[in-house]
Amino acid sequence: MGRWPSLLLFLALVVGGGLAIGLVTAPGEWYAHLAKPSFNPPPWLFGPVWTVLYVLIAVAGWRTWRIEPGGPAMVAWWVQLALNFLWSPVFFLARDLLLALVILLGMLAAIVAFIALARRLDRVAAWLFAPYALWVAFAGLLNASIWWLN
Repeated sequence: MGRWPSLLLFLALVVGGGLAIGLVTAPGEWYAHLAKPSFNPPPWLFGPVWTVLYVLIAVAGWRTWRIEPGGPAMVAWWVQLALNFLWSPVFFLARDLLLALVILLGMLAAIVAFIALARRLDRVAAWLFAPYALWVAFAGLLNASIWWLN
C-alpha cells in the first residue's frame, strides 16, 4: 500500500472509530448528574481535544507501521487503541467507573510502552504520543475522582 493511502487508512480507523464511539456513547443525563471534581474540564473541551489526539495517534501508528509493522511498538499501539475504544462503552454505557479506571490505567501503560518502544524506531512517532500520555494521565485522575465521589 502506498504512503498516502495507508495514512488515510490509519486516520479513518482512528479518527473515524473514535468519533463513532463518541457518538454512540455520548454522555447523557446520568453523567451530567454525577459528582465531579473541581478540576473537571467543561464538556465542550473533550471533543476538540480527542479529535486532535486521534490524529496524533493515527500519524504515530502510521509512521511506526511503515518502519516495523509487526514489531513490539505496533503491538503496544494496537493494545492502546483497543483499550481506548473500550473505555467509553464501559464508562458511559455500562456505567462501571472502576472497570473504566482499570482500562484507563492499562491504556496508559500501553501508551508509555509505545513511547519507549517507538523511540528507537522513530522519535517523532514517540513524541506524538506525549500529549496523549499527559491527557490520559489526567483522564485517569478525573476517572478516579469521579469514581471516588460517586
